[in-house]
Amino acid sequence: MQLRIFTEPQQGAGYDTLLSVARAAEELGFDAFFRSDHYLSMGGPGLPGPTDAWVTLAGLARETARIRLGTLMSPVTFRLPGPLAISVAQVDQMSGGRAELGLGTGWFDAEHTAYGIPFPPVAERFGRLEEQLEIITGLWGTGDGSTFSFSGSYYTLSDSPALPKPAQRPRPPVLIGGAGPHRTPRLAARFADEYNIPFAAVEASAAAFTRVREACEKAGRDPASLVYSAAQTVCCGRDEAELARRAEAIGYQVDDLRRDGLAGSPAEVVDKLGRFAAAGATRAYLQVLDLHDLDHLELIAAEVAPQVR
Repeated sequence: MQLRIFTEPQQGAGYDTLLSVARAAEELGFDAFFRSDHYLSMGGPGLPGPTDAWVTLAGLARETARIRLGTLMSPVTFRLPGPLAISVAQVDQMSGGRAELGLGTGWFDAEHTAYGIPFPPVAERFGRLEEQLEIITGLWGTGDGSTFSFSGSYYTLSDSPALPKPAQRPRPPVLIGGAGPHRTPRLAARFADEYNIPFAAVEASAAAFTRVREACEKAGRDPASLVYSAAQTVCCGRDEAELARRAEAIGYQVDDLRRDGLAGSPAEVVDKLGRFAAAGATRAYLQVLDLHDLDHLELIAAEVAPQVR
């Protein structure tokens, strides 16, 4: 199983902190550094304030060498699809082909209100998600010298030169996530390179993977052509005292983390990752909430990662 580091900078992390985590993740052998795409803290002051996801990843693209870079998930409410395709393609070029785009409907209405971003009803957001996926993949897939046009309910493009092209061909990987039983599996089967289920129990994750596989079969796509992944909060300690200290630092109870996340000794974390692997996941996003505790990453790299690869 591949292990990726997943951060929540809106809770309080500037660029320098994110750079230190990304560099540590790279040096320790993790597969990727991902970040959320939010503009408002979900509890606490969130100082020094939000950082833009794709501006951050552009900086990291030039200051890392190997690790892959992406979002879980960029809301369709934040950006128009054409400019987003340009931004991701540019980050992909700047990183030498290491960018990945996680795209979702968005859900946090308070951050939209706080920064003056329209927040339409969920049905419209799903409609926008489908059109953005079609546009972004269409722009990236348009051949050199050809143009791309699209006419939908929410977006219209006419004779776009479909530039710039990303470094990865045919395109950077596209991730779709969520636990929705109908629209999400259909969109994943049609557009995604990876399907991610966030913060769900093992059994619920297995059921979500099954729904996506069934949607692939219905669409005439090989279900094995997708990567299936899980995102889980991680809290690992060499002993109970260290575990309790790390849980307290992120505002959680140890018992809750053991039940709902990846928490405990390295052996306990390995065991639960094995259960996700048995459910069908080949990749795990480890949500790290204390971005100043780099020893936490070192522990996972030394005592968890070698046992699950």
